[in-house]
Amino acid sequence: MKDKLVNWGIFAALCLIWGSSFILMKLGLEAISAYQVAALRMLSAGIVLTPFAVDSFKKIPKNKLFLVVFSGLIGSFFPAFLFCIAETKIDSGIAGILNALTPLFTIVVGVLFFQLKTTKQKTIGVLIGFVGLCCLFAAQKNLNFENISYASLVLIATLLYGINVNMVSRHLHNIGSLHITAIAFVFLIVPCLVILYFTGYFSLAIASPIILKATAAAFLLGVLGTAVATVIYYMLVKRASGLFASTVTYGIPFVAMFWGILGGEHLNFLQGICMGIILLGVYITNKK
Repeated sequence: MKDKLVNWGIFAALCLIWGSSFILMKLGLEAISAYQVAALRMLSAGIVLTPFAVDSFKKIPKNKLFLVVFSGLIGSFFPAFLFCIAETKIDSGIAGILNALTPLFTIVVGVLFFQLKTTKQKTIGVLIGFVGLCCLFAAQKNLNFENISYASLVLIATLLYGINVNMVSRHLHNIGSLHITAIAFVFLIVPCLVILYFTGYFSLAIASPIILKATAAAFLLGVLGTAVATVIYYMLVKRASGLFASTVTYGIPFVAMFWGILGGEHLNFLQGICMGIILLGVYITNKK
């Protein structure tokens, strides 16, 4: 019983942290580019985790090192850029809703590539979630190819999340959560610095209030929404299961929509119905 309470406590914390990430991205994008926000996010996470990297490097088997770095790329690095680029055209709340498709992709990827057994119920859940997704696209206020293409970037990110969850559950189960996260993000520091240099971030008036605010939002996103959240997420994957951990996306859309509405975004009735359909599909997929 105690273990279940701890698992649900971690679950609730992740919902709050990751649900707040989407509005932090928007705040960062007010003054700097999507590439800069994402790079700063990954960089700050890597810096915070650097003190743990030396010990972590000793604890990770050499034959697992590539998988750990690869996990950092597909589970954090690429999704960070995809989400930031997407939010230049779509609302943060909509990004939060689409993020709820992660458990569905976890099931699909698990069945196709990780020999995960499925049931008729899970298949029905995936189909319901897909219907909700299609309806959500149709409910967009300014439906056009550009909006759909940018929203599709979020779908690619959730697909990468699904691959990563299955990979960590299957191949990195016996490695400590902090060790995985520290090594994965420290390896990303140099690529992030290169991106910031070539996108002109270091040429900006960094001391100006608007740039400082955007930078602070990106760093908070990295430290709390990436470094801390990733450690406890991997902890939840190993304490419970990859599928249970992926259902953290139940709560994320509601937190994301709350912050989005406070920030002046609007959710129409049809979009709310679509969000409900997606969450229903996720619930049915994961219901025992």
